[in-house]
Parts: sequence; C-alpha cells; structure tokens
Amino acid sequence: MFEKIPNSRGEIFIKTYLYCRVSDAGQNEDRQLDAVAGLDIPQKNIFLDKQSGKDFHRPAWQKMVKTLRQGDLLYVGSIDRLGRSYEDILKWWRILTKDKGVDIVVLDMPLLDTRTYKDLLGTLIADLVLSLFSYVAHSERDAIKSRQAAGIASAKARGIHLGRPVKKPPDNFPEVVKDWESGKIKFDEALKLTGLKRATFYNRRRELRKCKRK
Repeated sequence: MFEKIPNSRGEIFIKTYLYCRVSDAGQNEDRQLDAVAGLDIPQKNIFLDKQSGKDFHRPAWQKMVKTLRQGDLLYVGSIDRLGRSYEDILKWWRILTKDKGVDIVVLDMPLLDTRTYKDLLGTLIADLVLSLFSYVAHSERDAIKSRQAAGIASAKARGIHLGRPVKKPPDNFPEVVKDWESGKIKFDEALKLTGLKRATFYNRRRELRKCKRK
C-alpha cells in the first residue's frame, strides 16, 4: 500500500515500511505487528529481526536500509526496537532522516514523528526526545548487564555452578584411566567404557590426578 502525504513539492505517493525486532527466536513479534494493523503495510515491506539490539549488524535491518528511498515512511513500535546503544541509535536515526530523507514514526512516542515536526523548534524538540530515550535504552542495557554480572558473581560465591551441568565420570573411571595409561586398552576403547567425550575424559582425568596428589 502507498500512503498519500503532501510535501513541499506537492502530493506524492510514499511507500510505507515497518521494522520489528525481538531479542531472540523464542519471542513473539505479534504485539509490534498489532500496533500497525490498521495501516495496511504490505507484507513485503515488513522487516523482522530476531536477535539482540546491541548493534545494527542485523540482516533484516541492513536489507531494509538498502531498500528505503527518499520520502519513504518507516514505522517502529518503540525506540528500543531500533537498538540499545545510545550512539548507534542516534547515528542511524540521522542516516535515515538526514542522509536518506526518510520519515520515521515511533508509535509509542508521538513526539518522534518526523512528518509533523519540520520547523526548527519541532526538530529541536524531536532531537532532544530522541537523545533522551536513546540514552534511557542504552542505560537499561548497561543496567541489565550489571545485574547479570552481579548475579553470576553471587552464584559463584555460593558455590552454584552456572552453565552446562558437569558430567560426572562413571565408577570405573579410575580403572579405565589406569588401563589406558598402561597401554592395556586404546583411547577409543577407554571412551566407550566410560561413555565420555574426548575433552570430558581429559578434564575428568586431570581432576582425578589432582585428587590423588592431595
């Protein structure tokens, strides 16, 4: 669908686009799509990335940027759908609006509608709002990382193992290691007898040696 919007050169037809992002493949983008249900944006003009917003190295985003032309209109649900890096959000906002001449509408923030604020004061207000909310998005990401790091440190201090569970060796592990080291059995047979993978076998063997030295 094309949206008819007047500009300084008269009335033209403008292509409308939507950019959606969810943090991973397990999340659902329906909420972002529902927000623009009444706009009838063509399916081919909807670009969706299912990955973190830590940077703009995303396939759908990069493809959309190449597709956008001067005068096109881009909808995003909220500023944090663009990303969480303060510098990157400001950088790409200016690339799209200043360099490429694209209008952007942030649906949950009416002040961030570049179609409306074309005068100097309006542009200043929009830039200030953009800077503020980009900074908030960036700060949120830093706060999440800080909480995660604190949680990991706290768990380690309490002796809680994080990550994949450690696979314990079978009861026959010391005997199998002894037979392998003495040459009675080959390494492949030792792996079969213990049911361990190569790296795990070596790791458990190293731990066994440490226990013997104590």
